[in-house]
This record gives sequence, C-alpha cells and structure tokens, in this order.
Amino acid sequence: MYKCYACGRQFVGGYRISPKIIWNEYSKGKQTYEQLAEKYHCSKRTIQRKIDQYKIIIPEKLPRKVIVLMDTTYFGRTFGVMLFKDHYTKENLLKYYVKTETNSLYKKGIKELQSRGYIIEAIVCDGRKGLLQSFPEIPIQMCQFHQAAIIRRYITKNPKLPAAIELKEVVSLMKYTDKESFVGALELWYNKWKSFLDERTINEETGKSFYTHKRLRSAYRSLKTNLKWLFTWYDHPDIEIPNTTNAIDGHFADLKNKLRNHNGFSITRKKKFIDGFLEA
Repeated sequence: MYKCYACGRQFVGGYRISPKIIWNEYSKGKQTYEQLAEKYHCSKRTIQRKIDQYKIIIPEKLPRKVIVLMDTTYFGRTFGVMLFKDHYTKENLLKYYVKTETNSLYKKGIKELQSRGYIIEAIVCDGRKGLLQSFPEIPIQMCQFHQAAIIRRYITKNPKLPAAIELKEVVSLMKYTDKESFVGALELWYNKWKSFLDERTINEETGKSFYTHKRLRSAYRSLKTNLKWLFTWYDHPDIEIPNTTNAIDGHFADLKNKLRNHNGFSITRKKKFIDGFLEA
C-alpha cells in the first residue's frame, strides 16, 4: 500500500496481474502454477487466486443447419464429458458432464439442440448398442474408425487365421471405397468362408457343440449388423457427412494433453478448465 502525503489518498502500487492474461497462458499454453508464479514474480497461491477469479464466458451460438458429431470421453471412472460438435464450423455446441454414457443422454442432447433452433441434417457417432436406432428421423452415420476398432477387438491386430487376415483386409477398404464395392467384398469373403464359419466343436464333457470360430463370427456379424449405418455419407452426398468422429476425438486428445500439465485438479477447477477449453 502507498499513501500520497499531498492528498492523503491510499493506493496499491506496482504491476497488477490480469486474471484474463493468466487464464489464457494457463489454459491455452502449457504453463503450470509454478511456471506462472516464477514468470510474474509472485506466489503460486496468487496465480491460483487469479485463475479462480477469471469468469468463463461461453460464446453465443446462432441456430443453423448442423451435422452433429457426438461422443464421450472420461477423465477417471466416474467423470466424463459428453460433447456435441458441429462438423461444418468445428464449433462445440453442447456438453454434459456425465458419470456414465447413456443413449438417453444423447437423445436429450439432440432434443436440446433442436429446441434451441438447430436444424440437424445428420448425426455421426460410435456404434454404441441401441444408439444408431435412436434417431429414425435423422440420417445417422456410424464412425468407421470405431467399427474398425470393434473388428480388431474380435480378431486382434495381427490375426493368424487366413479367414481373419482376409476380413481385416476387407475392413481396411472401408474408408477408401464406396458402399457397393465394400458390400460386394464382404459378401465375397462370407461366401468363401461360410463353411469355415459354420464349423462346430463338441464339448466332450457335456456333449454340446459350439461354434469353433466364435470371435470371427462375431466380427462378421458386427459388420453385417452395422452395414446399414456405415455408408450413410455415401447415401447423402448433398450434405457432406463425415465418415468418422475423428474431429471430436482429436479435440478430446488435445484437451487431455493439456490437462496432464495440471495434475491434482479439484473437480471444480477441472470443470472450469474444460468449460474454457471447449467453450460449450
């Protein structure tokens, strides 16, 4: 504190640290509390207080036609973020903090966007059970990257069976080819390996039989079941639907990389950081 002996006025001297500047360096850069405290020649607690003082302002979003990419990521077992992103502008439209990912929450998010005046031309999401059937009035594209990941879980990244190796090659064509070509390749694979898929093994103890190549059958069944939604982008060329949710997945990856620089967050501070990063 300083005092002017001429007029008697008291004031705080020196450089005042702006909460906005501190917040931008903290959230958009990779500066930690300690690094910022050293830079501005103050205590770590002062930096923390300035960050807590900063108010997050979510930009106003105008209703318009959108293609919604939606997915959920987790920051621990019971803390996740469900995000709805516009493919056209790459703008984050809406988010929910969630404990578990549910189809009802996805449906709630789509209804909320519609209530705000957005015209949803299409949806792109993963292959979560029951989710693809939840929006019969909207074109919905299943993320081809997620479908390929499902197949890898069934047949592994480096399959040994010739049938599995060939199925992996068919799946690799998915992101490069059109619908007719992929369907044709999958049908050729199935006709070639149908008898192999139908092989059964008898349990000597119970006398009951089971499919010998159960995981390979499951991989094929997954492709066959989801085929209806894997090429929605191809069926609607006029609205330029992406075939993956990579844009939203990349956004999540960037967010997690930045959060790793700030370990030990309380939930309140973590939410504030996510609010500022996603602006939704």
